[in-house]
Amino acid sequence: MRREPVSLTRHLRVYAYRAYTVLEFRGEIDIIAADEILPLLDRITGRPGARVVLDLRPVEFFDCSGLRLLYRARARILGHDGQLHLVCTHPLTLRVLRVTGLSRLLPPHATTDAALAGARTASGSR
Repeated sequence: MRREPVSLTRHLRVYAYRAYTVLEFRGEIDIIAADEILPLLDRITGRPGARVVLDLRPVEFFDCSGLRLLYRARARILGHDGQLHLVCTHPLTLRVLRVTGLSRLLPPHATTDAALAGARTASGSR
């Protein structure tokens, strides 16, 4: 079941999908956007057993600040025995994920449903 997304900042919308919280990053994810997103990301990823999907499909630009957000979300989710999945289709963002090795730790999927289809596997595992 999907609820209407809530825009919490210019760069982040949050909504429930199935039993997951989806954080949809939007626009240019740079140091300014990361500063806006970080408190909300920490609040959601700090919950014990959190089940989170990071959706980067609406992202137009993604730099090292965005990478730091993803690494931080992964560490916090794993530290609280949760599940984290990544959705990304933008070719340049996918390239950044591959070059940095993050795609091996947090494999990207084309859709939310595809990410959750593999929820039984260790996506985002240590």
